Amino acid sequence: MDLAGFHRGVELFNNAEFFDAHEVLEEVWRAAPPAEKKFLQGLIQVAVALHHHTRGNLAGARSLMKRAAKNLGGYPKNFAGINLAALLDSVADWERALDRQVPLPHPRLDLGG
Repeated sequence: MDLAGFHRGVELFNNAEFFDAHEVLEEVWRAAPPAEKKFLQGLIQVAVALHHHTRGNLAGARSLMKRAAKNLGGYPKNFAGINLAALLDSVADWERALDRQVPLPHPRLDLGG
Protein backbone atom coordinates (compact mmCIF):
# COMPACT_ATOMS: atom_id res chain seq x y z
CA MET A 1 0.00 0.00 0.00
CA ASP A 2 1.16 3.54 -0.76
CA LEU A 3 1.60 4.64 2.87
CA ALA A 4 2.24 8.30 2.04
CA GLY A 5 -0.98 8.48 0.02
CA PHE A 6 -2.86 6.50 2.65
CA HIS A 7 -1.74 8.82 5.46
CA ARG A 8 -2.60 11.87 3.33
CA GLY A 9 -6.09 10.44 2.71
CA VAL A 10 -6.54 9.81 6.44
CA GLU A 11 -5.42 13.37 7.22
CA LEU A 12 -7.91 14.81 4.71
CA PHE A 13 -10.68 12.59 6.12
CA ASN A 14 -9.94 13.71 9.68
CA ASN A 15 -10.03 17.34 8.52
CA ALA A 16 -13.54 16.70 7.11
CA GLU A 17 -12.27 17.14 3.55
CA PHE A 18 -14.22 14.09 2.46
CA PHE A 19 -14.24 14.60 -1.30
CA ASP A 20 -10.47 15.14 -1.38
CA ALA A 21 -9.93 12.17 0.98
CA HIS A 22 -11.93 10.01 -1.40
CA GLU A 23 -9.82 11.14 -4.36
CA VAL A 24 -6.51 10.43 -2.60
CA LEU A 25 -7.65 7.10 -1.17
CA GLU A 26 -8.95 6.03 -4.56
CA GLU A 27 -5.45 6.45 -5.99
CA VAL A 28 -4.10 4.29 -3.17
CA TRP A 29 -6.86 1.73 -3.84
CA ARG A 30 -5.99 1.47 -7.54
CA ALA A 31 -2.42 0.36 -6.79
CA ALA A 32 -3.18 -1.70 -3.68
CA PRO A 33 -2.77 -5.47 -3.49
CA PRO A 34 -6.00 -7.49 -3.67
CA ALA A 35 -6.04 -8.22 0.09
CA GLU A 36 -6.33 -4.49 0.85
CA LYS A 37 -8.86 -3.48 -1.82
CA LYS A 38 -12.10 -4.02 0.18
CA PHE A 39 -10.60 -2.23 3.18
CA LEU A 40 -9.70 0.81 1.11
CA GLN A 41 -13.03 0.65 -0.71
CA GLY A 42 -14.78 0.73 2.68
CA LEU A 43 -12.83 3.81 3.78
CA ILE A 44 -13.60 5.51 0.48
CA GLN A 45 -17.28 4.68 0.89
CA VAL A 46 -17.35 6.25 4.36
CA ALA A 47 -15.69 9.39 2.96
CA VAL A 48 -18.15 9.59 0.06
CA ALA A 49 -21.10 8.93 2.42
CA LEU A 50 -20.02 11.87 4.57
CA HIS A 51 -19.53 14.01 1.48
CA HIS A 52 -23.08 13.14 0.41
CA HIS A 53 -24.31 14.03 3.89
CA THR A 54 -22.68 17.47 3.75
CA ARG A 55 -24.45 18.07 0.42
CA GLY A 56 -27.84 16.94 1.73
CA ASN A 57 -27.97 13.58 -0.05
CA LEU A 58 -29.12 11.48 2.92
CA ALA A 59 -30.20 8.49 0.82
CA GLY A 60 -26.77 8.30 -0.81
CA ALA A 61 -25.06 8.68 2.56
CA ARG A 62 -27.16 5.92 4.10
CA SER A 63 -26.54 3.52 1.21
CA LEU A 64 -22.79 4.05 1.23
CA MET A 65 -22.53 3.65 5.02
CA LYS A 66 -24.19 0.23 4.72
CA ARG A 67 -21.83 -0.87 1.96
CA ALA A 68 -18.82 0.49 3.85
CA ALA A 69 -19.75 -1.50 6.96
CA LYS A 70 -19.98 -4.66 4.87
CA ASN A 71 -16.59 -4.07 3.22
CA LEU A 72 -14.81 -3.13 6.44
CA GLY A 73 -16.43 -5.86 8.53
CA GLY A 74 -14.27 -8.59 7.01
CA TYR A 75 -11.03 -7.15 8.38
CA PRO A 76 -9.45 -7.47 11.85
CA LYS A 77 -10.38 -4.88 14.48
CA ASN A 78 -7.08 -3.16 13.78
CA PHE A 79 -5.97 -3.08 10.16
CA ALA A 80 -3.37 -0.90 8.45
CA GLY A 81 -3.06 1.06 11.68
CA ILE A 82 -6.76 1.99 11.68
CA ASN A 83 -8.91 1.19 14.70
CA LEU A 84 -11.67 -0.48 12.68
CA ALA A 85 -13.68 -1.42 15.75
CA ALA A 86 -14.12 2.26 16.59
CA LEU A 87 -14.79 3.19 12.96
CA LEU A 88 -17.42 0.46 12.56
CA ASP A 89 -19.11 1.62 15.78
CA SER A 90 -19.17 5.14 14.35
CA VAL A 91 -20.55 3.91 11.01
CA ALA A 92 -23.34 2.06 12.87
CA ASP A 93 -24.10 5.23 14.87
CA TRP A 94 -24.23 7.20 11.61
CA GLU A 95 -26.58 4.69 10.01
CA ARG A 96 -29.00 5.06 12.95
CA ALA A 97 -28.60 8.84 12.99
CA LEU A 98 -29.30 9.11 9.25
CA ASP A 99 -32.47 7.07 9.71
CA ARG A 100 -33.61 9.50 12.42
CA GLN A 101 -32.09 12.57 10.73
CA VAL A 102 -30.10 13.40 13.86
CA PRO A 103 -26.73 15.10 13.36
CA LEU A 104 -23.58 13.47 14.71
CA PRO A 105 -19.97 14.58 14.82
CA HIS A 106 -17.94 13.29 11.90
CA PRO A 107 -16.03 10.10 12.61
CA ARG A 108 -12.26 10.09 12.62
CA LEU A 109 -9.88 7.49 11.31
CA ASP A 110 -7.94 6.60 14.44
CA LEU A 111 -4.42 5.59 13.45
CA GLY A 112 -3.78 4.44 16.99
CA GLY A 113 -5.33 1.05 16.17
